[in-house]
Amino acid sequence: MFKVIILDAMSNVAQKIFEKQKISIDVKTGLSEEEIIKIIPEYEGMVVRSATKVTKNIILAGKKLKVIGRAGAGVDNIDVSTAKENNKLVMNTPGGNTNATAEHALALIISVLRKIPYANDTTHKGKWEKKNIKGSELSKKTLGIVGFGNVGARLSDLVKGFDMNILVNSKSLESRKKNFLHVKNVSFDELIATSDIISFHCKATPDGKPLINKEHYKKMKPSAIIINTARGNIVEENDLSIALNNNLIAGAALDVYSKEPAKENILFKNPKVILTPHIAASTAEAQIVVAEMIANQICNFLLKGVKINTV
Repeated sequence: MFKVIILDAMSNVAQKIFEKQKISIDVKTGLSEEEIIKIIPEYEGMVVRSATKVTKNIILAGKKLKVIGRAGAGVDNIDVSTAKENNKLVMNTPGGNTNATAEHALALIISVLRKIPYANDTTHKGKWEKKNIKGSELSKKTLGIVGFGNVGARLSDLVKGFDMNILVNSKSLESRKKNFLHVKNVSFDELIATSDIISFHCKATPDGKPLINKEHYKKMKPSAIIINTARGNIVEENDLSIALNNNLIAGAALDVYSKEPAKENILFKNPKVILTPHIAASTAEAQIVVAEMIANQICNFLLKGVKINTV
């Protein structure tokens, strides 16, 4: 009998699927790297979300390990190179949390433009800051979407009702243009210079360097805002802080960070930034979908040799 371990909290639908397929399943969350290394030799399969870092040492310790499943799209927390070098399959669940992430990005955009957190906080305190809170409308604005995979495409659909001008920076869009006639593919420099809202929905660069730096902020509209629900190292937080403090741009909202969990960050307490703790994909609906997807994929691989959504 195959054995699989779930290392991060997720919907129990995954556990039920493994049990139904007669695969032995253990759920042990919150373990340190050392604790995982001690027990991983027992298992053929491993399931994680974003909390557990699947390091080289963990992978090398998994002598029986055949597959690592990520209940989500990003695999930044998995040493994919080491896994491939040691013949261990890595799977993810692209599309499973697409709508959740796109909706969160839209929620952040509107929250920044309408200053929702500040309005909420001051009203709770009985301050009634009505005269001091003047927002901006989304209608007629230019939205720049960097990266046009599942999430970026879904966001472009969600904002159709706002009568926006939508710019995209994507290498893959050209081959799919007929399906997205409502967007225009432009260079990165044109996108950042002309967009009112810049939302990142792309992978991190191979070298880990940020996509946006000090020079880029100088080219943006002073009224522009930045949204990042993609990868933490895409937006360098020190440069963003400087740009905000020098009024090079008007605001920002981040759901991902260069270091997570973000216990300390230069952006903390900056009134121009809305921060959420990597929850864009965390909806009840999305968590059921990705848990179900990854459990079925691992079962199909271990029991039938079928490879789905491999990285």
